[in-house]
Amino acid sequence: MDDAKNVFGEALEPCGQDPVTGFYRDGCCNTGPQDLGSHTVCASLSDEFLQYSLGRGNDLITARPEFGFPGLKAGDCWCLCAGRWLEAHQDGKAPRVYLKRTHQAALETVPLDILRQYALDLT
Repeated sequence: MDDAKNVFGEALEPCGQDPVTGFYRDGCCNTGPQDLGSHTVCASLSDEFLQYSLGRGNDLITARPEFGFPGLKAGDCWCLCAGRWLEAHQDGKAPRVYLKRTHQAALETVPLDILRQYALDLT
């Protein structure tokens, strides 16, 4: 995973350490064969998205200590499933993203021009 690339083909930057995110809980939006949901989009969560996700049956708010899950709040950076992020975009509920922290595999689901519209790290 040391050679993981972001959507620009550059080295993938860490997404979040507090709480520790990523399918592999390594702080990065790394992916691999076991990651069937493609947890590749690094997002800065919003209350609107958290409520949207809850309404879709994925409670990201409630802590689940038995699974080492702290529960999330607005402002946390988290690796989201590319498909869920795209769905949220289509419903007008997508959170902002960090492109340098988003794995290039996200582009298999979400076009770069759409991700750019939500970018927090473009200068």
